[in-house]
Amino acid sequence: MSINKRFATYAWGVLAYNILVILWGAFVRATGSGAGCGSHWPLCNGVVIPRAPQVETMVEFAHRITSGLAGLVVLALFIWAFRAYPRQHLVRKGAAFSLLFIITESLLGAGLVLFEWVAYNDSVERVVSMALHLNNTFLLLAAMTLTAWWATNHAPDTLQRARQRPWGTMGGFLLGGVVAMMVLSTAGAITALGDTLFPAGTLAEGIARDFSPTAHFLERLRIWHPILAILTGAFLFVIATNLINRDLGADVYRFARGVQVVFGLQLAAGFLNVYLLAPVWMQLVHLLLADAIWILLVLLTAAYAAQPETVAETSPAAQIA
Repeated sequence: MSINKRFATYAWGVLAYNILVILWGAFVRATGSGAGCGSHWPLCNGVVIPRAPQVETMVEFAHRITSGLAGLVVLALFIWAFRAYPRQHLVRKGAAFSLLFIITESLLGAGLVLFEWVAYNDSVERVVSMALHLNNTFLLLAAMTLTAWWATNHAPDTLQRARQRPWGTMGGFLLGGVVAMMVLSTAGAITALGDTLFPAGTLAEGIARDFSPTAHFLERLRIWHPILAILTGAFLFVIATNLINRDLGADVYRFARGVQVVFGLQLAAGFLNVYLLAPVWMQLVHLLLADAIWILLVLLTAAYAAQPETVAETSPAAQIA
């Protein structure tokens, strides 16, 4: 196996590991364990290794350990990329952005702890910080995905097209889908926080509180997530169908179909999550599917960008309709 193939394998492994870290972070939030180490960072309750820790402390401490390892594996990815690839190569840029976003990810996580925007804090500041954290996480996943994708058997001329070609009409729609997915996921993170802080005893009770003018703002915001999910899903489905109907190669077809299938599963999981009153395990499944859709959408956008311009832009914008 060549050094570049070994790097690509490692890059995909880094992406997979970080998804596990993200899921564990969601478990910390969903179980109210975010204050398990108190308001101390990077120490845990003022010490390096907590003594006689409670369950919440063990959960939070484990997340800090896995997050620290995530930083190290991304640092190794960055160093390896700069040793294995020439200047201006897209793999180098992807690895550099991966390192940047893992650093900002850790700083945002530290801010949550130090300002005590964890556990059962229901402030506006926590909502804003969570939205920033979620979007940074998505940018991190996108950077790692692109690093692995660009390192996987792509000829230099293909990468050159991805760097220089105009996006065109369909490219604009794809970028719009990326933005829509980030907005939807931000709404999902806020909804998940509301489910954690204000659990409903029954489905009817939860719906009633969503529409109650006296309910907490986190409860009243929950209604927007399913609406945005349906609208975003329809938008992405139309884009993916349009790309499937063009002859843009196996990669575009596979990723477009993947977006459709996984988003369909996500919608079903979302309604099941509401019906079951958002148990922790279902929240993790919901998040995993959201990460999968995001990664597929990033790959679809990258695969489309790598197409020759004359092939990618073969039909007018009206074909979207």
